[in-house]
Amino acid sequence: METVSFGFEDVAPEEKTRRVGNVFTGVASRYDLMNDAMSGGMHRLWKDRFVRRVKPRSGERILDMAGGTADIAFRLARYGAEVTVADINPAMLDVGKQRAAKRGIAGLEWSEQNAETLTLADRQFDAYTIAFGIRNVTDIPAALREAHRVLKRGGRFFCLEFSTTQWPGFKDVYDAYSHRLVPQLGKLLAGDADSYRYLIESIRRFPPMPQFERMIGEAGFVRTSVEPLLGGLVAIHSGWKI
Repeated sequence: METVSFGFEDVAPEEKTRRVGNVFTGVASRYDLMNDAMSGGMHRLWKDRFVRRVKPRSGERILDMAGGTADIAFRLARYGAEVTVADINPAMLDVGKQRAAKRGIAGLEWSEQNAETLTLADRQFDAYTIAFGIRNVTDIPAALREAHRVLKRGGRFFCLEFSTTQWPGFKDVYDAYSHRLVPQLGKLLAGDADSYRYLIESIRRFPPMPQFERMIGEAGFVRTSVEPLLGGLVAIHSGWKI
């Protein structure tokens, strides 16, 4: 039987999809608080850098996949881009809509979508972004192919995702912190240690930077590149559709 990783477990593909859905339904209301706690607020700087790499322009159509709470979409919209926020999880989208309403941010489109089987037409977006979402997808190659399909010729693909830092010493410190303390933070701040244990384990099972870059190329993208941050703890991957 075909299996995929759910944290450190190997499960059937449909089981992973179901479990990931439960994880994000459970943590949706505290997701941004936990991002701050887990990264010491640094996720905000990583997202700022990510959006600067995207270089959104006024009038561009951008699909922000796994966009949930709209952290990336808000940043893209500041430049005048027309952003569609897509997520498989309606609870995450609801949080994003509430945040947008509180901030008075209008004009975003919201769409419940599975990254592997988008119900969107071919060649309609100038850019596709996905931040800290690709590792939760059950069939990553399928999601990459769908990203390629919905982009226009000349369209840009950008992915921000955790990876494995290569800095000596720091890697050991971060591993100890993430495995021991993050689940406890999840229990304290969100009442959910298991979901945050999965989120940390999913980082360990995600392909290394060179392997994921090859996967992006195999989906049809060219001029692929990867920019490691903090020695590779986080990485910005990109590619172009021609």
